[in-house]
Amino acid sequence: MPNIMKYTIDTYTKHLLLILVFSLAFVLAFIIPVFASFPTFNDAGGIFVRLTSVLTNMTPFTTAVIIFSTLFSLLFLSFAIVAINLIVKHSRTSTRIRKEVMDGLEKYTAKVFGVLLLYTIIVFAVSMLNFLLGVSSLYSYLIGLVITPFFFYAPAAIVIDEQKTGRSLAASLRFFFKRLDYFALWLVLAIVLLTLFDFIFIAATGTVYSRYVTLVFDALFILPFLVVLQSQCYMRRFALLKR
Repeated sequence: MPNIMKYTIDTYTKHLLLILVFSLAFVLAFIIPVFASFPTFNDAGGIFVRLTSVLTNMTPFTTAVIIFSTLFSLLFLSFAIVAINLIVKHSRTSTRIRKEVMDGLEKYTAKVFGVLLLYTIIVFAVSMLNFLLGVSSLYSYLIGLVITPFFFYAPAAIVIDEQKTGRSLAASLRFFFKRLDYFALWLVLAIVLLTLFDFIFIAATGTVYSRYVTLVFDALFILPFLVVLQSQCYMRRFALLKR
């Protein structure tokens, strides 16, 4: 476990400038829903959609806006996730980072985009079904929790193992339950970092703009660090890289 944090911090600091460049895609992914014409709110450095408001005011125009905004957001997310995973792969396998990044971005981004889109469709379909049936939104959270093991390490499996989409889901599921302690570490760090900096920025400014400052900060620094950690955890499945 200490080695994972060491490799994560070393990779993050060594390639910080390059990671920041690619993390601009995270910023774009998060601000697209803000400027799209459907109801959102942000909290703890994240953007959330008020699904009830969307479904009760659905028109052909708002439907098109939601679809295109979601697709572009997922595309930018996929790009950033792939780029950072390639940086981690380089740092542990001593491949040429410039060639590795340029050769792999397009291919891997398409696959990761498919994974994120599938997850989004499942969650949205369950949420819509809950809304139409008038049941508690708790079921949406439960379904999201149930399918998390299939998707959590899928992007890393695609980039690092060069797995196809279907096999990446299976690989993610196997590794998730094999090393639950890694997920626990990631989750605790995510909660602590996001909550801590959300509190700091709100306490420092006390204005509505602090939430958007937090959003940009998290997209540029916290989320990339968590992606590096996630990728480093997945790299531990290789015996030669467990040192």
